[in-house]
Amino acid sequence: MPYNSSLDECLFSKSQESESGRMTVSVYAYNKGAKKLQISRENRDAEGGFMFAKLGRVTKQEAESILPLIQEALNHME
Repeated sequence: MPYNSSLDECLFSKSQESESGRMTVSVYAYNKGAKKLQISRENRDAEGGFMFAKLGRVTKQEAESILPLIQEALNHME
C-alpha cells in the first residue's frame, strides 16, 4: 500500500527557532494507527528562507532547546 498523505494526521507540532534554522517536534498518526514522534530540521538559506535538512547529530544546546517540546509531545501520545 503506497503512502497516502490524506491519511497522515498531525496531532501536535511545535518548533524551536535559532539564527541558523529551526527544529520541529511533531506527533503523527498514520491511518489512525500508532502515534509516532517526528523530529525534523530546517536550515536557513542565503536569503533567510528555510530548507529541509537531514536531522543527523544535534548539539547539547539543540537537544536542551527541544527537550521541553519532546516532553510536551509525549503527553499527546497517550
